[in-house]
Amino acid sequence: MGPVGEPRRKALRSTAAGTLSAALVAGAAFGLAPAAHAAPAAVTAAETAGPRFVDIEGDGGTVLKANVFTPADAKPGDRYPAIVLPTSWAMPQIEYVAQAKKLADSGYVVVGYNSRGFWQSGGEIETAGPEDVADARKVVDWTLANTPADPDRVGMAGVSYGAGISLLAAAHDPRVKAVAALSGWADLIDSIYSGRTQHKQAAQLLGGAGALTGRPSPELQQTLKDFLASDLDQEDEMIAWGKKRSPATYIDALNRNDTAVMLGNAWGDSLFPPNQYAEFYEKLTGPKRLEFRPGDHATAEATGLFGLPNDVWSNSQRWFDRHLKGERNGIDQELPVQLKSRTTGGYEGYPDWKSVGTKSARIDLDGTHTLRTNSDSGANGGTVMLTGLLDQFAKIPPMASMPLLPRSRAAVWQSERYTTAQQVRGTAKVHTTVSSNESSGTLVAYLYDVGPLGLGKLVSHAPYTFHGKTPGRPFPVDLELFSTAYDVPAGHRLAVVVDTVDPLYIEHNPTGAQLTFSSPAADPSHVSVPLREQ
Repeated sequence: MGPVGEPRRKALRSTAAGTLSAALVAGAAFGLAPAAHAAPAAVTAAETAGPRFVDIEGDGGTVLKANVFTPADAKPGDRYPAIVLPTSWAMPQIEYVAQAKKLADSGYVVVGYNSRGFWQSGGEIETAGPEDVADARKVVDWTLANTPADPDRVGMAGVSYGAGISLLAAAHDPRVKAVAALSGWADLIDSIYSGRTQHKQAAQLLGGAGALTGRPSPELQQTLKDFLASDLDQEDEMIAWGKKRSPATYIDALNRNDTAVMLGNAWGDSLFPPNQYAEFYEKLTGPKRLEFRPGDHATAEATGLFGLPNDVWSNSQRWFDRHLKGERNGIDQELPVQLKSRTTGGYEGYPDWKSVGTKSARIDLDGTHTLRTNSDSGANGGTVMLTGLLDQFAKIPPMASMPLLPRSRAAVWQSERYTTAQQVRGTAKVHTTVSSNESSGTLVAYLYDVGPLGLGKLVSHAPYTFHGKTPGRPFPVDLELFSTAYDVPAGHRLAVVVDTVDPLYIEHNPTGAQLTFSSPAADPSHVSVPLREQ
């Protein structure tokens, strides 16, 4: 997107506000030393009647636009637990108003602020960099100095970008005792560069929304340019950039702080797939909770942002009530891993992530299959933001006809028909042997639920890219598909499909490249599908 003059930028922001508020609420992503705790100013009746809009000085003097909600019955001298809410990527500061009001009515001081670089806040978009972490700490400072907030009972929460900033801030600031990180990321690289494959549509959506509603920093602009251009010379720099912005990098600090962390995400999140949250969850040692539901990026939380009943936000408040208020509401007595199946919609509880899929079905990937590249077979992962939404509300995942997939562009393996329903839970793993006539290439593996007529519904998928391989020499590939919860009906099969092109991703197959999949006797190729014990 080329340079935009200020008048045109203002016009774009004005017209974009309504559309982005509706569309991005449903799914767009994405100060350092603690100050002495000054006594809060007396709270007036006017301040408790509704939101108070304020300017907060962030890192380096950057102005952050914010709103403050205080309990309506707040009295001078009283202290209340506080929750800080950084906005999502491209969202205005009113994003959390409905939930902030509910929290204030329940006895919380709530401060929501527009992340730097977006809308009326100053600065440039630093993509959850050190400046954003410092901003969050400055907002905590301001909250303790200017509201009746209790310095020993501070929490943070957010959706998408706000989730990432909340986790990063908690790792750097022990004053943050509890976090609810919804539709966020733990590992930024494993989110949009999984399998060393650029998630093209996700990056384009984030880049476009950022340019429309904010001021991307030169570093972000260059990183996005290198990412989409597949500039491998800059790969180490891009990975280092992402690692600095990944809560997983600072997990030891979160554990030292004993932060109470609640993580929530959707099975079909097309920006931040669930695998990286599950892996992060397992490494946390403090109070923790993991929730996965059907949907796409931020769609599970969306209705709550409009003030409608929403179990994601209800559980988030229960989490804060337990860990900031000390209420014995039972949330810490529930099984901490809560999953909702894409098929049945019912919740299932597990003691940990390892217990989700305790048995497995094996699908052998036998024979030898050679594929022509650079042409879509018809099997694909769908469209960013739309696919998971359709699956959530209409139970319509991407589909493909197994008999009609061209075998020159897609390798297909199928299981026998199952006599009983198979409850897929967790992370399916692909092991195969690949060779190429070129040194670089990309493959995408899919798992389908196939009905009697051969129509397959997508259960999961994931991409994989390789570089620097010797042409013609086979090499092993191990690939984890995106985690899911899906019930395969009795009488259906599971099918594994591998092809080389998917509109969601940038592919690295040179013109004329061919990929060959084989299954050596000494190292048979197969897919292990995790199943729930019934």
